[in-house]
Amino acid sequence: MHLLLAALVVFQQAHSHPAPPATPSVLEVATRPVPLRTGIGVAHDPVGTRSKDAQAFYDQGLAYLHSYVWIEAARSFNQALRVDANLALAHAGLWLAYTELNAPAAARESLARAQALAPRASEHDRRHIELAALRAAAEGARADAAKLAAYRAALDRALAADRNDEELLLARGFAESDDPAERGQGSASASIRFYQMARALAPDHFAAHHFLTHAYENIGRFDEALAEGSVYARLAPKVPHARHMYGHDLRKVGRIDEAITEFAAADALATAYFKAEQIPVAYDWHYQHNLDLLGTSYQYVGQMANAEARLKASFAISSTLLQQEFNKREWPAFLLARGRVTESLAAALEMAGHRSPVVSAAGHVAAGQARLAMGDLKAAADEANAALRAMRGSEGGGLVEAPLQALQGAFFLRAGQQDKGRATLKEVAQKIRAQPGPDAWTQALFTLESLARAARDAGDWPLAEWMAQQMLAHDPNYAGTHLALGLVAGHQGDAARRRAEFDLARKYWKNADPDLPELNTLK
Repeated sequence: MHLLLAALVVFQQAHSHPAPPATPSVLEVATRPVPLRTGIGVAHDPVGTRSKDAQAFYDQGLAYLHSYVWIEAARSFNQALRVDANLALAHAGLWLAYTELNAPAAARESLARAQALAPRASEHDRRHIELAALRAAAEGARADAAKLAAYRAALDRALAADRNDEELLLARGFAESDDPAERGQGSASASIRFYQMARALAPDHFAAHHFLTHAYENIGRFDEALAEGSVYARLAPKVPHARHMYGHDLRKVGRIDEAITEFAAADALATAYFKAEQIPVAYDWHYQHNLDLLGTSYQYVGQMANAEARLKASFAISSTLLQQEFNKREWPAFLLARGRVTESLAAALEMAGHRSPVVSAAGHVAAGQARLAMGDLKAAADEANAALRAMRGSEGGGLVEAPLQALQGAFFLRAGQQDKGRATLKEVAQKIRAQPGPDAWTQALFTLESLARAARDAGDWPLAEWMAQQMLAHDPNYAGTHLALGLVAGHQGDAARRRAEFDLARKYWKNADPDLPELNTLK
C-alpha cells in the first residue's frame, strides 16, 4: 500500500490562473452599444471631454469597474469613445476591463491607444494614463518589486499635486497590496485610510464604501464591514455584487435569513441581466460565486434541496478564474456530507481531470475523501499522492495545502495512527480558522464539521469533542455545531447536555427541510 507523504510543501497562492485568451464572442459583447443606466451607483471623474454624453458614459464605465462588472464597464467606455473618439482616458479604462475579461491583446492595444492620445489630453488625463501604464508594467512583472514601488511613488506624487482626486485615493488604497493586480478585494488595514479619505470627498459615491467593506472583512472587523456593505447595497441596489457583499456580512454576524435574501436578490438581478442582454453566465465569475454562497447558506439552514440546486448549477459553469474553479470542490464536499459517496466521487474525478494542476489536485483530494468514506485506504492514498504530484511546481498550489492535509489526517485516523492523525487535523483546524474573509470563514465551518464527522467515524471521541468545541468557537449559531456537541455528550452519557444541545440544533434548523435526516437524530 502506498502511504501518504508526511511532508507537505507550502506553495504561494496566486492572484489568478492563466487561462486561454478570451474568445471573440467576449469582445463582441464588450463592444455592444449600451444605454445610460440607473441604480448602479454614482462615480465621477471629470475627464477631458466637452461632451456631456461622453462624460456620462465614462462615469458609468468607472462605476461598473468599481463593482467588478467588467463587461458593462467595457461597453460603457466603448460607448464614450463612440461619442468622443479622442477621450484618451476611456482607452485606459478599457485596458483594465479587458484585462479582467481575459483579453490581454485587446487590453494592451487599449493602453497603447490611450498613450498615443495622451499628448493632446488634459493634465488630469495624462496623469491617469501614466499611472495606468505603470500599473500595467507592475502587473506584467509581479516578481519585480521595483515596478510596484515605482507605481506607488507615482501615485504619491500625483496625490501631492491633487489631494481631491477620488480615483487616485482609491488606487492608492489598492496599491497597499503586494499584488499590483489588486482590485480592492484583498484590501487590509493599510488601505483603509485612503478609502476613508475618498469617502469623505464623495460620501454619496459608493466605491469607497465597497472597498472599505472588503478591507474591514479581511481584518475581522465585521460590524464595520456590515455598515459599509449596507451603504454600498443602498447606493447601488441594481448591482448584483453590491447585494452579494451585504449578504456576506449579514451571514457572518448571524443574520442568515437576511443574507439569503440578499444572495437571492443578487442571483435574480444577474439572471435577469444575462437573459435580457443575451450574455452567457460563464462570462461573469461573480454570478457563479454568488451561487456558491447562496447554496452554502441554504446548506447552513438545512434547506438541502435549495442548496443542491445552486451548488450543482455552479459546478456546471466553467470559469477562467482559478479560485472559482477551485471552489467547485464545494459540490463533491456537499454530496459527501449528505452521504452520497458515489456521486461525490464522480464529481471529484471530474475535477481531477481539469486542465489546471491546482484544480486537478483539489479533485484528487476530494476523491480521496470519498474513497476514505468507502473504506478503501489504498485508493485514498493513491489519490493523495496524485494530488501531490499535480501540486509540485504549480502556481497557486497553496490553495490545496489545507484540504490535502485534512485528507492526510483522516487517513492516519483510519489507518490506526491516532496520535499523528489528531495532531494533523488539529493543525488543519487552526489553520483554516485563521484564514481571513467571510468566504473562508464559511468554508472553515463546513470543514470543521467534516473533521468532527471523520473523528466520530474513526471512533476518536476526544478528537470529536475538540472539533465540536472548535465549531462552537467559530460559529455558535450553526445547528450543526450543536448536533456535533450533542453527539459527543450522548457518547459520554451526559443526557442533559445532549438534550440541551439538540434543542439548540432544532432551534437553528427551524426552517430546515422537513425531511432533513439530521432532524431524526435530534429526536
